[in-house]
Amino acid sequence: MGRAFEFRKERKFKRWDKMSKVFTRLGKEIVMAVKTGGPDPTSNPRLRTIIQNAKGAQMPKDRIEAAIKRASDKDEKDYEEIVYEGYGPFGIAVIVETSTDNINRTVANVRSYFSKAGGSLGTSGSVSFMFDHKAVFRFNGEGHDLEELELELIDFGLTDIDENEGEIFVYTEFGDFGSMQKALEDKGIEVISADFQRFPTTLTELTEEQEEVINKMIEKMEEDDDVNQVYTNMA
Repeated sequence: MGRAFEFRKERKFKRWDKMSKVFTRLGKEIVMAVKTGGPDPTSNPRLRTIIQNAKGAQMPKDRIEAAIKRASDKDEKDYEEIVYEGYGPFGIAVIVETSTDNINRTVANVRSYFSKAGGSLGTSGSVSFMFDHKAVFRFNGEGHDLEELELELIDFGLTDIDENEGEIFVYTEFGDFGSMQKALEDKGIEVISADFQRFPTTLTELTEEQEEVINKMIEKMEEDDDVNQVYTNMA
């Protein structure tokens, strides 16, 4: 799972870097975390996680602090997290995760990306059953034994563990995020990043030409400031 995850993540980060969008996305996540749990990361695990992710993405410290300060302002706009599902061309299942301050704008835009590519926006649950929703923790593998870690973490929801290029990836079910986060913190493991990913349970093979059509649709979606993540079951 880890290698496939890293390949998709690397490809995604290349697009984010090209669009200079990752800091904007993290800034919105900080705002949402502060508004729901307060500005103190020691008592707000969600904010603590996002700050870790921001540091892992090399987001400047002053920009992180500015986002926290901005979120504490009552006049700062609220964002709502909404997940859209549908089918792209060639029957490819697509999930689009968004955070928005204008639902009408976002749904209109997402619908247009589907329709212009020859796909269609579906209803909630129309394709999500084709994906496993996992929490993924990434940290430096130095000094850790994979088999020992597996035994130590299985009681905290571990479903899979993998090592890739000196880093360890720990996977749990979506609902076990908090338990695993606390377990890793208690063990003194410094997490580089922790987030949620959707993994397709079955993959659909396409030709190179078909893949290009799907990738163009994904890139259009990811250029939208309201869009955080796009997942497909494309092989």
